[in-house]
Amino acid sequence: AQGFDVATCSRKKEELEKLKTTMKHDYPGSNVYAISADLSDKVQVNSFCVFVRGLNRSVDVLVNNAGYFVPGEITSEPDGTLESMINANLYSAYHTTRGLILLMKERKAGHIFNICSIASFTAYSNGGSYAVSKFAMLGFSKCLRAELKGFGIRVTAVMPGATKTESWDGTDEPEERFMKPEDVAETIYAAYALSGRTVMEEVILRPQLGD
Repeated sequence: AQGFDVATCSRKKEELEKLKTTMKHDYPGSNVYAISADLSDKVQVNSFCVFVRGLNRSVDVLVNNAGYFVPGEITSEPDGTLESMINANLYSAYHTTRGLILLMKERKAGHIFNICSIASFTAYSNGGSYAVSKFAMLGFSKCLRAELKGFGIRVTAVMPGATKTESWDGTDEPEERFMKPEDVAETIYAAYALSGRTVMEEVILRPQLGD
């Protein structure tokens, strides 16, 4: 809607085709560049970054949003849960950022949004390895902010509460207990739209009725 082109990826090709169709219909002035990739796999992250760099375009905004949630407790969740959560929720952002950051550093401009969670600062009994990975994601964001501020690159950690995405498919909770994904997106754009002299370092969003 703001005239940006989009470079993105998904594990599911049908999702990418649906996105392309929707974007072409709703925003005919913008282009979508998309490939299939699982960002929990470093090799596929590298392939995605090569794809983006191959467009020979600037990267104005990077949104690190790959990840998933499985409830459980650290002491009883299946073996390997922490590793899979860290791969999807943290390493995806780490490797993608490293793969694209030179495009921002060269221009001394850009904005990185790391989609964290309220689980990044609030421990709860059924959070398990998901919460561990999101605590780490917030730490990653703080470190990036310190490293990149001198390059004119802004870093924002976004910490949403329950948002009505497919992660919540099958829940019995009523619709009003969830935030709209559009509200998170509009908040991200509002942070981006600030002048380059200001950065919104962290933003917390919660359903009006609470967690």
